[in-house]
Amino acid sequence: MNTPKSKKPFIIAVAGGGIGGLAITIGLLHQGIDVHLYEAAHTFAEIGAGVAFGPNALAAMSKIDPAIKEGYDKRATVNGWPEKREVWFDFRHGEEGTHVGELIHTVKAGKSGNSTVHRAHFLDELVKLVPDEVAHFGKRVEEVVEKDDGVTLKFHDGTTAEASAVIGCDGVKSRTRQVLLGYNAPEAHAVFTGKYAYRGLIPMEKAVELLGDELARNSQMFLGHHGHVLTFPIEKGATMNVVAFRTKEDGKWENDQWVLPMKKEDMFHDFDDWGKNVKDILSSHPLPQLMQKPDIWALFDHVPAPTYHRKRIYLLGDSAHASTPHQGAGAGMALEDAFILSNLLGSVHDLSGLEHAFRAADVVRRPRTQKLVTTSRSAGQLYDFELEGIGDDIEKVKENLETRYRWIWDEDLDGELQRAKSLLGERAKLA
Repeated sequence: MNTPKSKKPFIIAVAGGGIGGLAITIGLLHQGIDVHLYEAAHTFAEIGAGVAFGPNALAAMSKIDPAIKEGYDKRATVNGWPEKREVWFDFRHGEEGTHVGELIHTVKAGKSGNSTVHRAHFLDELVKLVPDEVAHFGKRVEEVVEKDDGVTLKFHDGTTAEASAVIGCDGVKSRTRQVLLGYNAPEAHAVFTGKYAYRGLIPMEKAVELLGDELARNSQMFLGHHGHVLTFPIEKGATMNVVAFRTKEDGKWENDQWVLPMKKEDMFHDFDDWGKNVKDILSSHPLPQLMQKPDIWALFDHVPAPTYHRKRIYLLGDSAHASTPHQGAGAGMALEDAFILSNLLGSVHDLSGLEHAFRAADVVRRPRTQKLVTTSRSAGQLYDFELEGIGDDIEKVKENLETRYRWIWDEDLDGELQRAKSLLGERAKLA
């Protein structure tokens, strides 16, 4: 990768090498900023399989660095039928009953439709854009010590690193968030949302045999009381990604592990009174089950933080605003974060401007991203016929679905950046 020679008198540390951490690192390199990425694992890796990106996220990719979008396009998958190209999801009745399998509503997302990718494959493309000397592995951040001229990162292996500032991208269990907000602050730790999900993959040819071509090759969401099941194609249509969500009756998650091996009998019990399509997705008849490498995944999110920054520390992506996946927008918001922050830091010419940039980004990004956390929770309730005032009133469900996502997808990112740059300029004048 050809990156501009650094012209800035500061060094940025990025803690965490997931999608958000890699995106901000690439963005900073694109802006000619000296950056070092510290990843806890011994290689870059993503948990999970399919991840979706809306029109806003696809736009952010190109704006951070066109090479990100080019890499994504090599790996991305869309709905298999041309006439379903603009469809985000077809929402259907999932439970046994008079209307089982019938279409409730179709949500369209414009030209991007349901644009998805295998997380690991997208990560591979992002890694290609980060020079070897920029990435450091086996570096789990344990502490960040603030100094007058920057920060010292202390890692689990006993080593340290110096930087002018640090951007925390260390995920939903972020240590950087705990440092910033205080270890004992309620907002520093993620909370269980009352829902969990079974995840797995099905070879597409087997999915077509059971569901038929339309349901297998195009994104579907089957709704019901206290649960929903979604599917969409990944790996250029070779695989069907499956996620089956369920509400936990007692609302508690007491296991320290958030991702566990699945007990298939528990999954079958959870969807025992659902229709044939859902049962076919979760298991073939007779067994064995079709879903490969299935696991159960507890869904946690963040309560709103009062700030995403303090002095030379800034939070980005899941470290700042971990959300449930019910609107398919969490990873996209991290890309938006990376676009705004990398461009703001690219406008900074000295050390004193770092805090101004962080403050401007916080003002612009925090309301939008915290709205995502809140509305994603309510989207899960909507799909599970639990949303207050709507429940299982199908007409009200359709009305909500029709308008729910536009504020996410139609964001004017260039306008948002201009607002942030105006704030940056005002704060610099006041300093």
